[in-house]
Amino acid sequence: MNSRTYRIIIEPDERQTYHGYVPALSGCHTWDTSIDGVKKKLREAIELYIEDLVANGEDVPQEKSFETFETVMMPDAPGLQYA
Repeated sequence: MNSRTYRIIIEPDERQTYHGYVPALSGCHTWDTSIDGVKKKLREAIELYIEDLVANGEDVPQEKSFETFETVMMPDAPGLQYA
């Protein structure tokens, strides 16, 4: 049995829930009311997505992207609030 690591993105949405998706697996999305819930559902979704690909004789995508963060300096301005 092989293992793969996939980058997941979890974002809050306007309904006070969380939306999660896997950029390397097009269409692999889910949501829940908690971050832990989204992570659990994403793991299940990834497993089902890959099982379906294998069952249909399709290639399983590999994660090719990476993530990094940049810190920038913000100007001080009286009365200005950053969202």
